[in-house]
Amino acid sequence: MGKQCEFCGKKPQTGNNVSHSNIKTKRRFMPNLQSARHQLPSGQVKSVSVCTRCLRSGAVVKPVAKKSV
Repeated sequence: MGKQCEFCGKKPQTGNNVSHSNIKTKRRFMPNLQSARHQLPSGQVKSVSVCTRCLRSGAVVKPVAKKSV
């Protein structure tokens, strides 16, 4: 499993750490990925790795919890 959102495809981006003396070294900006349970249109429940923006926007359909009697 890579560091990639399964809905929007967001991946790590590259940039620079910049010190006070303006020396630049490479760094990676990682997406904020969370593991969530997603209900597919067929009704199957699958664990997916999604970014927090997709979670917040409602792209992930959460499964309905069963009531215990």
